[in-house]
Amino acid sequence: MKIQVLGSAAGGGFPQWNCNCNNCRGMREGTLKAKARTQSSIAISVDGTDWVLFNTSPDILAQIAAFPALQPARQIRDTGIASIILMDSQIDHTTGLLMLREGCPHEVWCTDMVYQDLTSGFPVFTMLEHWNGGLKRRRIDVREQHNHFRIDKAPGLVFTAIPLTSSAPPYSPHRNDPHPGDNIGMFIEDSESGKSVFYAPGLGRIEDHLRPYMARADLLLVDGTIWRDDELLVSGVGDKLGVTMGHLAQSGEHGMISYLDTLDKPRKVLIHINNTNPILDEDSAERAQLTEHGIEVAYDGMSIAL
Repeated sequence: MKIQVLGSAAGGGFPQWNCNCNNCRGMREGTLKAKARTQSSIAISVDGTDWVLFNTSPDILAQIAAFPALQPARQIRDTGIASIILMDSQIDHTTGLLMLREGCPHEVWCTDMVYQDLTSGFPVFTMLEHWNGGLKRRRIDVREQHNHFRIDKAPGLVFTAIPLTSSAPPYSPHRNDPHPGDNIGMFIEDSESGKSVFYAPGLGRIEDHLRPYMARADLLLVDGTIWRDDELLVSGVGDKLGVTMGHLAQSGEHGMISYLDTLDKPRKVLIHINNTNPILDEDSAERAQLTEHGIEVAYDGMSIAL
């Protein structure tokens, strides 16, 4: 199984276009040792030809340009994108569908809650019906015993959708009424090699039903949005806490680092890094602390083979 990190940043990317926080300013001025990052997305393949795309960020065209495997190669017009899985209905993860309109129809897997949002508050499915039939929706069921599925063009991979506690985006009809399926994690297993990855770019807390999947996985690609819960306030860029946004901070007694320290098997990689997070600075004390705990930070173009 091949995993390609197309984008590793949270919404807005890094540096964020309208942000002058220490990280963004340092990146622009060349005083910060860091890598620019686009908004989070990964692609997974068994054969290196047909790829399952997880989320379609607003940066998808730049991400395709940077990764030849997704570019046309077999016909006058084609793509290496075999199928698309949406983890939620957030703008940062779905706007790229509009940029892919010339390649319609696309097979798109999503939960009922995500489909509701994307046919109402942000009606991407409806809009794209005008391009060669638009998006061919495939249903992800998050009910236990029903949450396994396979994708025809990715034989050998078994996908398991795991509901995460989260809030729907501001344009959702049920913004203030959370439902299972608003946000999911995904456990992907290669049935031939037995290798597996757990992917959850938006993870507000480590719920009991997640622990067996995370302990079993060979690779964790999990939420690395913020270092501390009040990071946006301290940075002067916002007034929301990480917990209210559905993102678990890395530091603290019950933070991501503390939990990952309890797991021996998986390779641990943080993804979906916010522009304010000090771990973007490769010379920071926070980055050094991650290294001490055996935790990596994803970057655009990172390739992992299992």
